[in-house]
Amino acid sequence: MATTTKVLFRGAATTSTGTTLYTTPAGSTAIITNILVENSAASTSTFTIALNSVPIATAVSVPANSLTVIDMKQVLPATQTITGGASTTAVDIHISGIEVN
Repeated sequence: MATTTKVLFRGAATTSTGTTLYTTPAGSTAIITNILVENSAASTSTFTIALNSVPIATAVSVPANSLTVIDMKQVLPATQTITGGASTTAVDIHISGIEVN
């Protein structure tokens, strides 16, 4: 059984909170280790993240020019997804984890 530490998603958020950010490959299991959300806008923004349609952060505020870190250990079985989005595209989302296959 191989384990690979990897970036599960890294990029700008869309303004749709249902955007798929990551899908666990078939035959694999993902372990999400942390999520970092950075707001480079000059005003407060919000973000939403869900694991397989179950919200873990809903409309969470991130002050201007700052970041929020969510440290976690959550298992995401094969074909399940991480979805999310933000109130502005000035928000970047970084999701790290481990894939086991």
